[in-house]
Formats: sequence, structure tokens, C-alpha cells
Amino acid sequence: MCGIIGYNGIRQATNILIDSLKRLEYRGYDSAGIAVLNNKAIEVYKDKGRIIELERDLPEIISTVGIGHTRWATHGKPNKANAHPHTSGDIAVVHNGIIENYEHLRDRLTQLGYVFVSETDTEALAHLINHYYRNNLMDAVVSALNDIKGSYAIAVLCGSELVAARKDSPLIIGIGDNENFIASDIPAILKYTRNIIYLDDMEVACVTPDCVSIFDINKRQIEKTVNTIDWDLEAAEKSGYDHFMLKEIHEQPRALHETFAGRISELEGNITFDGLNLTEEEIRSISRISIIACGTSFNAGLLGKYLFEYMTHIHVDVEIASEFRYAHSSPGSLVIAISQSGETADTLAALREAKSFGCRTLAITNVVGSTITREVDSVIYTRSGPEIGVAATKTFLSQVGVLYLLSLYFGKLKGIISSDRIKLMLVSLKKLSAQIRRILDDKESIRYCAEAFAPANDVFFIGRTFNYPIALEGALKLKEISYIHAEGYAAGELKHGPLALIANNTPVVAIATRGPIYDKMVNNIKEVKAREAPVIAIADEKDSEIEKYVDTVIRVPSTEYVLSPVLSTVVVQLFSYYVAKSRKCPIDQPRNLAKSVTVE
Repeated sequence: MCGIIGYNGIRQATNILIDSLKRLEYRGYDSAGIAVLNNKAIEVYKDKGRIIELERDLPEIISTVGIGHTRWATHGKPNKANAHPHTSGDIAVVHNGIIENYEHLRDRLTQLGYVFVSETDTEALAHLINHYYRNNLMDAVVSALNDIKGSYAIAVLCGSELVAARKDSPLIIGIGDNENFIASDIPAILKYTRNIIYLDDMEVACVTPDCVSIFDINKRQIEKTVNTIDWDLEAAEKSGYDHFMLKEIHEQPRALHETFAGRISELEGNITFDGLNLTEEEIRSISRISIIACGTSFNAGLLGKYLFEYMTHIHVDVEIASEFRYAHSSPGSLVIAISQSGETADTLAALREAKSFGCRTLAITNVVGSTITREVDSVIYTRSGPEIGVAATKTFLSQVGVLYLLSLYFGKLKGIISSDRIKLMLVSLKKLSAQIRRILDDKESIRYCAEAFAPANDVFFIGRTFNYPIALEGALKLKEISYIHAEGYAAGELKHGPLALIANNTPVVAIATRGPIYDKMVNNIKEVKAREAPVIAIADEKDSEIEKYVDTVIRVPSTEYVLSPVLSTVVVQLFSYYVAKSRKCPIDQPRNLAKSVTVE
């Protein structure tokens, strides 16, 4: 959740640290701080609150090396004492992750005479490094890391020495000209360099202005590949939109196009993946799939269940990653882990649990070089580009796009779907980007509808089969950014309890696109209307019947029923966005949430 930046170079470090931390604000934070070498002494400036407040109170500083951090509280309240960096003697540390044995370390270090001034686990690490320091910072860091249990991404400053290390939390090194960087995420340093080294678990980097040396935990030097990032800096900025979320909703046609690019040929009916390390025979032998994910990615996985079972007749279990490792159940013969960042702690832990059963593993992720990509047998990238808004939009749609391709590909190899049917589906898939643009062009009608219902205290989303996961996703989006209590239900479940909550002041969003159980969905809408609830239907543009049963209709272009969830997704995203905007909520940085959940 937190952001890390480190700099060692020839420019003024303070300006670069503050600028880079601002580019990490999307990760969510409650305090911020920097540590710099100034006149041969480490100076620390930190406090709770926003980066702009920290920047305003900084004195004139001359320094070319330093570290910075934005913190989301995990140990201790969000206050100045608990803000990073933490210091011990001449050592300053910033840290993402959780040190699980910090209480034991705290007792040990207290007995050695160290005085703790914060409630954090990170301060124990600072004292531990100081305890081991003998004029070589890397040696001290390695010795300290051998004593801790848990997850970490750290940047450590002592004099002009700058050292970084990681285990289970993301960290990258940026390579520049007479300057080098440490960061927890690429957008932090994209303004300054496009040349990136991804640190792997249990690796340590020594960073000077003209050299980056990387070692394993046994201090053996490692040669690492330098990756060139092709994102535009503009891709990490709002480009004139009011919010990153709205910008990213509008980027979905391009994101979906990129997801499909080079992978499908509708003329030949072919689907190809460059990262799918499964033979055709291995795919044919799969009898059960487990999908593990969290949050929005879980909703994508649930749609994946419907897709795989419909197109392949393979049984699919979808598991909440944070619960999977405690469920005492064996996964399927193929485990699909879905994570936008590739660093989601719960999903990584569940994946490692699944691997202990000897399953084949496949990751669907957006971030090249992320931890999950190095721990699975196969990787399929969603190619969404950077997503800044905390509420996932284009990454969700791209995950869904990958799941469509995978299920079609498996279905073809299993002999469930004919070549002719595959060709028709691929043609329809390629049309989705243009159909999404049509929805975006008509977004004012969605805004008008959303503003009418923005005062509601409770909103329910209902759908059936393929649309049920979109009902869940719509409810999640609304609660994330508008703070309205929202729930998603399989429409057939209404009579089993939720109808008790329906009243004339409870709006219901019904995803009612045409399909095999359209008539049943209409019956569920009638149940709601019988309780006098206002109903907003998301329906096919050619459906002339739905208006008889609802108060408001939001139209989507006609497509195959199995593909309609993609279009309904865009509607619920825009609906949630405009409700939140009407309520004047902080859409890109909703309270209590962050973009990457890198602790359990």
C-alpha cells in the first residue's frame, strides 16, 4: 500500500523525492516523510497528512542523496512518530510490508539499550541495522534481514550510502545518467528514467550515483536485466479528465484492443498466447480449475467460472485468496491467479499454497516483472497500461478479456466449441471496443440517471448467470467511491432474504440483457417493483419490452449474451462514478483504501 522512493545522484534530492512521492499518492497514504544527507548529517522531515503539507514546511536543503515514503498505517496510529523514515543513530529506513517478529526484536533491542519512540515494526528494523553496522551498510542490512520474519521492501540511508532490499513486496531500481533511483512503483520515477531493474525476493541493491550493484542474501553479486519501460508519462496523468478513474474508463476501448492484439485471428478462428506454457494435451487433460483472487479481480474470476463452465464444461472453483489458504481443500489441476498489480499479498500467499499441491499455475496480471509472474508456470499479461485510480476499471475489463480468450481457447481444444462458433465469437469480441465507445459517447444519459439516485443510502444490483458477477462489481464500485451501502445479488436469491431490505427508497440496478433466462430476470424485476422500489435496467438497445417493468433504462449495444457483461460493466462504472461525483467524494483516493494491497 505504501510508497517508497530513493535517490542518489547529482541533482537536488529533495525536489526529486517530493515529486516522486506525489506520483505515488494513488497508492493511498496517511503520512509522508523524507530523510536526506545534509552537511554530513541525516535530517528527517515527516508528519501525518498530505505530501503538499510536508513540502510546504521543508527548509532549504542542499543534498544529493535521500529516501522518502508515504505510509498507510498497519502498526500504530497515523501520526508524526509513526511516520517513515525511522532512524537509529545515523541510519534511516523506509519500509513497506510487515515484520512479523517485531515484538520479539523490540524486546531484544530494548535489552540492548535501544529506545523506541514509535509503535511501528519498522523502527525495530532501523535499530537492528544500527546494531549490526560496522562501516558497511550492505553488510548491516543483510545481517538484519537474516533476523526478521515477514515481508519487506526497504530503502536504507547512512551517510551517502543507499541500500535497497525486498521480500514479498515490490521494489524497483531506476537507472539514470550519473543518478540512480529506488521506487516501489514505476510511475514514481518515469519522469526521470525508463530503464528499470526489478528486484527479486531476497535481493539487495547498493545504489550510488554511477553504479548499481545487486547481491543475493548471501552477498553474492548478481547480474540483472535492465528493462526499458514504454509507457508515456502522460499515461500516468489525468490528460484533462476530472479524475483518473474517468480517464481510465475512457481508456477501456484501447485497453481491450491491446488485450486482444496479436492473440486472435477471427478469419482463421485462432487464439494464441505467448506466455501460456501448457501443451494442447495438458489442456485437454484438465478436469478442474481453481481461480484465486481478491476484490475486483475476484469478480472477474467469478465471471471466468461461468465462461469456462459454459465453453469448456470444466468444473471451476473460485476462491477468495485471503480464505483459500485456510480452507483445507485441494485446488484443481490448474490454478489461475488473478492480480492487477501482481503483488497482491493474499493472492501470492494462496498461490504458494496451491503450488504445494503440485498444480499447474497461471497468472493473469497487468505488471511485467511483478512477483506473481516469477512464481507461476504461465503468465498472460492484460496489457492495460498504468492504472492510477484506486477503483479498478480498465484492469478489470482487460482481465475479463483474457478470461474470454482463455475459455474459448480451452473450449476449442476440448472440442466443446466448433471452429465456426469460435470465429463468430472472435468477430464479436473485436467489435466490443467500438461498442464501448458508443456507451462512452452517451455517458451524459448515465450521468443524469446517476445524479437522480445519488441521495440514496442503499442501492442493490441484481443479475443472473453471466451478469451476476457484474452485479457484484457494480456494487463494489459504488461502495468504494461513493460510500453508499451497496450489495450485489444473484437475482434469483432475492426471495431468500434480500427482499426484506427492499423499499420505495431503495434503488435497484437490474442487469437485464437478452439471453436464455431473460424472462426469469423480468420476473425478478417484478418482485422488486411489487415492493415499490425504483428500478434502473441495463438492457439491450433492441429490447422494446423492458420499459414496461422499470423506471429507467440504460441501453447497451446489441451483442452476444455471453459478451454483454463487458458492456454492462462500463455502464455500472460510469453510474458509480457519477454518483460519487454528485456526492463530492474523493473518487481517485477513496477513504481507507489503496491501490495495491501488499500486506495480509
